[in-house]
Amino acid sequence: MALNYRITKRKNNIKNPEETQYIMQAVTKGVIDLEKVCYDISHQCTLTESDVVGVVKALGNKLQDSLEQGYTVDLGDLGRFKLGIKGTAKPDPKLLSKQSIQKFILNYQPSKNMKNKLKKSIYIEKEK
Repeated sequence: MALNYRITKRKNNIKNPEETQYIMQAVTKGVIDLEKVCYDISHQCTLTESDVVGVVKALGNKLQDSLEQGYTVDLGDLGRFKLGIKGTAKPDPKLLSKQSIQKFILNYQPSKNMKNKLKKSIYIEKEK
């Protein structure tokens, strides 16, 4: 199965607002939800769907807990998760405080193995 793409017209408002460029944009085929993922996994192993749901929910809770404590969480071939901060810049470090934080960002870094597998296995075709 292929990843669909479409060609989209874009303007570069930063460098040259007059210039038009075209990019290839990935098109999603929809969403696979937690229920479907757990169902599929349960049919590929000896675990029941309830067991898989329990493990995935426990993993989500543990991931959140570890990130809140300031840890980077490395899940092997899945990749790494860590929190980042988006904030306002100040001319002097003494002016920075908790109020400078606009939001927290969840960073996901796929493993080298995941990136290599995806790079080799993705086929693309233009959206019809």
